[in-house]
Amino acid sequence: MPTPIDARIRLRHLNAFLETVRRGGVAQAGAELGMTQPAVSKAIAELELIVDVPLFDRSRRALALTDFGTIFLRHAEAALASLRQGVESLAEARSGSNFVAFGALPTVAAGVVPLALRRFAHSSFACRTLVESGPSPYLIELLRTAAIEFVVGRMASPDAMAGLSFEHLYSEELALVVRPGHPLAGREAVALGAIEPFQLLVPPRQAIIRPAVDALLIAGGLGRLTAEIETVSNSLGRSYTLLSDAVWIISHGVVVRDLEAGQLVRLPVDMRATRGPIGITTRSGAELTPPARALLDCLRQVALPPPQT
Repeated sequence: MPTPIDARIRLRHLNAFLETVRRGGVAQAGAELGMTQPAVSKAIAELELIVDVPLFDRSRRALALTDFGTIFLRHAEAALASLRQGVESLAEARSGSNFVAFGALPTVAAGVVPLALRRFAHSSFACRTLVESGPSPYLIELLRTAAIEFVVGRMASPDAMAGLSFEHLYSEELALVVRPGHPLAGREAVALGAIEPFQLLVPPRQAIIRPAVDALLIAGGLGRLTAEIETVSNSLGRSYTLLSDAVWIISHGVVVRDLEAGQLVRLPVDMRATRGPIGITTRSGAELTPPARALLDCLRQVALPPPQT
């Protein structure tokens, strides 16, 4: 159980200690803080009494830290820096100068992200927001260069996750979807091999879900496909599926609203083998801004997997 912080420690104690270390003496610290030398000495003596160890070695001519003082210095600096950042963040929130940029893969762009943004817009941290979209490698590169604070969607491949952290929200399957009136629509069961005569719409080879698509087709005994259309554009996939007999292989979350409205039809093929984790990817150890953390909380609150209709 963590040791509770002694309520007697005040900011003046920490400021007196830190400025004495930085300036090399209590007189110089007093001049910087607008305090008298005796007041600085008193604050340090009170702090040493509270923590019950000597922080400075007074046996030498020049004031020097003890081993205890060296340990305390690191944490005192971090504490004041964190407090200062908190005050600055509140000031930014009051002035409306906050800004959040994040990436959303197509898997979630039509589902949880709009719901989270609506909730975020009514929060105390509501601010200008940039939502980047595109293939996973593009968004991961933006994340690594700190151009965005996090990415929402399917987890990237293990070799792309070095230096990154993933928080799982839910899991989701791929879906085979067609237009209403398609020759395969309306059947109670469809074998995967039944899609072979039809043109396929599939994600491009660099897409996160492409390995799952390839594994599905191999497991279904389908041969090499030569007339498939590779696209990352959901609008193109939707439009082409509606005007042709193509079968679109896509994340369920992308088309869940179309399925609910009856604008597209999901083929009754067992897709459990394609389930993958949906969540939040961040840079390991990165400190997110308060608005970004508030937006992540909104994502967690709305992150329920779409019904697998």
